[in-house]
Amino acid sequence: MRLTLLILFICISAINVSAQNANTKVGKLDNSKPLILAQAACGECKLGLKGKSCDLAVRINGKSYFVDGVHIDSLGDAHAKDGFCNSIRKAQVQGEIKDDRFVASYFYLLPSSAKKKLK
Repeated sequence: MRLTLLILFICISAINVSAQNANTKVGKLDNSKPLILAQAACGECKLGLKGKSCDLAVRINGKSYFVDGVHIDSLGDAHAKDGFCNSIRKAQVQGEIKDDRFVASYFYLLPSSAKKKLK
């Protein structure tokens, strides 16, 4: 019984630790293209876009676009306290706007402390 509880505790701890170590980068930086500083959040929950579910979006120069090439949960739990459905985060991105969507080739989510500087 003790062994079973110990194994269960270790498994739960491992899951908890891995959930907190989400990637902050997706794609490969291309030094020949400019980096764009953007606001990133859930398009439906935070950026006022119409959609059917929680989807990643960016706001660039005051206009919001859904993002293709990066899933909302690939950078952490979207519904966590500092997740995309609960806060607007700062990101450095590369890509292009096609058909009123941002097609990302690189996406770097800045630390959550950096979001306070964005207005």
